[in-house]
Amino acid sequence: MNSALSLEAHLHTCADPAVAETAKRFYKHGKKETRSLGIRMPKLRVLARQNPALPFTEVLTLLRSPCHESRLLALLILVQKMKRGDEQTQKQIYNFYLNHTAFINSWDLVDCSAYFIVGPYLENKSRAPLYELAKSPSLWERRIAMLSTLHFIRKNDFDDSLKLAEILLSDPEDLIHKVVGWMLKEIGNRDKPALADFLQSHIQAMHRTTLRYAIEKFPKAERQTYLHGNST
Repeated sequence: MNSALSLEAHLHTCADPAVAETAKRFYKHGKKETRSLGIRMPKLRVLARQNPALPFTEVLTLLRSPCHESRLLALLILVQKMKRGDEQTQKQIYNFYLNHTAFINSWDLVDCSAYFIVGPYLENKSRAPLYELAKSPSLWERRIAMLSTLHFIRKNDFDDSLKLAEILLSDPEDLIHKVVGWMLKEIGNRDKPALADFLQSHIQAMHRTTLRYAIEKFPKAERQTYLHGNST
């Protein structure tokens, strides 16, 4: 069985300095840059599928690593565990995930995991934890809240997505503007009138980035009508 140590050693053998240099601009957190090895996602997904039984203690070691790809791998392994686990295991993964959000500190770490872990776990449970996350001082927890609802959206369940979008419309962070717009677009792909109703009620409070994402697939003339009606 592999360990966190052996997996990290393997990751270093896969490092690509050129890719790492290009990736630097994507993973800045305040004034501190995370360390990137320059390993593309397909390689990490293969490695995760090969290690679904990695113990939680070892997953945590990876998640605490200063190396971005180690944290990505940890989360992808959790996703594999979630897909294969029974109800008790899924609860353990969910709790583990939310107890360690301090290490889930970039958009891609959230996006590769929240939809597959938090969304499925809460599908038939109270969605209250999402509203707590949406009010968190952590940008990444707020993004987790919104992104997790993609699981519901893909089952044509929009209620919580729209309520959370409303809560997050005034968020100061660009990465929240984008994820809210993305989830609204996903709703519009399935139920355009539902999106249109939301836009009609909230367009004046909506950041322009959110609106652009939400109406991305609208016909050009319709997009222009919405954009001219929004001055945020």
